[in-house]
Amino acid sequence: MTEAEDRKPQSDEARGTFDPEITSEFAIPPGLAVPKGPKGAKSPKGPKGGGESETTSEFAVPEGLDVAQPAGAESEGSAFSLPRTYSARHAPPAFTPAEGFPVVSLTKDVPWQDRMRTMLRMPVAERPAPEPPPKVEEGGPAVPRVLDLTLRIGELLLAGGEGAEDVEAAMFAVCRSYGLDRCEPNVTFTLLSISYQPSLVEDPVTASRTVRRRGTDYTRLAAVFHLVDDLSDPETHVSLEESYRRLAEMRRNRHPYPTWVLTSASGLLAGAASVLVGGDLVVFVAAAIGAMLGDRLAWLCAGRGLPEFYQFLVAAMPPAAIGIALTLGHVDVKASAVITGGLFALLPGRALVAGVQDGLTGFYITAAARLLEVMYFFVGIVVGVLLMLYLGVQLGAHLNPDAYLGITERPLWQIGASMLLSLTFAVLLQQERSTVLAVTLNGGVAWSVYGAMHYAGGISPVASTAVAAGVVGLFGQLLSRYRFASALPYTTAAIGPLLPGSATYFGLLAIAQNEVDAGLVSLTKAAALAMAIAIGVNLGSEISRLFLRIGSAEKRRAAKRTRGF
Repeated sequence: MTEAEDRKPQSDEARGTFDPEITSEFAIPPGLAVPKGPKGAKSPKGPKGGGESETTSEFAVPEGLDVAQPAGAESEGSAFSLPRTYSARHAPPAFTPAEGFPVVSLTKDVPWQDRMRTMLRMPVAERPAPEPPPKVEEGGPAVPRVLDLTLRIGELLLAGGEGAEDVEAAMFAVCRSYGLDRCEPNVTFTLLSISYQPSLVEDPVTASRTVRRRGTDYTRLAAVFHLVDDLSDPETHVSLEESYRRLAEMRRNRHPYPTWVLTSASGLLAGAASVLVGGDLVVFVAAAIGAMLGDRLAWLCAGRGLPEFYQFLVAAMPPAAIGIALTLGHVDVKASAVITGGLFALLPGRALVAGVQDGLTGFYITAAARLLEVMYFFVGIVVGVLLMLYLGVQLGAHLNPDAYLGITERPLWQIGASMLLSLTFAVLLQQERSTVLAVTLNGGVAWSVYGAMHYAGGISPVASTAVAAGVVGLFGQLLSRYRFASALPYTTAAIGPLLPGSATYFGLLAIAQNEVDAGLVSLTKAAALAMAIAIGVNLGSEISRLFLRIGSAEKRRAAKRTRGF
């Protein structure tokens, strides 16, 4: 038998090792087995001495680093054995307890706005997980639908004039109520967006919505706050379908006051404002007629699709025209009071307060956009009044820029007029009937504080306005906490008597009579009064939160930690 024949059975046997039944790809083919050497000896190398080590596990301890363990001790890899480096005497100062880190506890007897605002100002890693069981159906939350519901609620709040921080707090509350705790809302003047990340290794889900139309309907705003309050209540279970149904009802509901009531309220507001600056019954009626004509003209322009700038311009012309007509007719009335009353009904106090509030809370882009909107509205009012004043000067009307020095002090009449002004302002803002009485009393208190400081105490009008606005913000925040609602219905209408209508008018009149320096001084005073109102309202709200529990065991975190550098 030849040598080849002797090898043939071996090759067949070797081929038998490649039987298809052997499926492991880690099996070592015959002839490639690495002989084991003595302990401590190097494994055989290839022909040139370069090959892989026999030890291929990256978790194996390299040779020469073995540490002898005492007899009876468990191996190092046991989950129940202490590490070699651990010492009871020199234990680390901090460790993770068996039950985990203690979470930040939020009290449940405070409004959801405070709890959500507190968590929004925390770093993401320090926010507590949702305490109540999530209101989700089987299979987990429907993330796209929850985000869509959140954006729709945020849209209604932002369109209604709510501050950016409160809108973010509401959006965060809606997401957490359905179990989406790792979400980040973002609010700008016209754009809402929200991002949710299921885990650290999954891609985030982001949705956005654009706010194209704005309206003043505080009844709808209160309904949205009530819905968010129900969603945040752990004892109230509101499904997604129920939330969508309630949102649809809010959009379909008609305004609480008809058009003719709104027009009448605009006239009464202008008449009450004219009484505040020294007008009598004739002035009251003239200012009311001018404001109602301006309101109807503005509605006509809105129906034709004209921008709001032109609506304000047209609405400012009838009161100024009536005041000039009374002067040309030599009627013994204060024409300045007629024009000032018409301006009170147009000054955008709501947008001004919201813009300054966004700036003070760190939302600078939204604040800049809101204040720019206020500036455009104000310019529209200025252009409309200036057109009429120039026309009156050319026709020979003798308007006195120093008439404001002779404003008579009538405390009872002025307090009554301020309450009527706040009442009609609340109607124009479409507030709920249950809030009208509270905001009316708040407006009367605001004017009483202003009158006591400015007329009786001789204090600067800017400082008096700031203090009175602070009282409005304080009482408004307390009333909103009592009813677990938004503070806007209790503060916006109450600042109506403090708006700088007379300073605005006399500044425009001085410019129309070529006294530019005096006009700029008066307009600067009007701007200072407007800023004092906005800052006072915000400061009063912050003071109320400062002395009340805000829902956190810790101290309240500031909106921004930096000092501007």
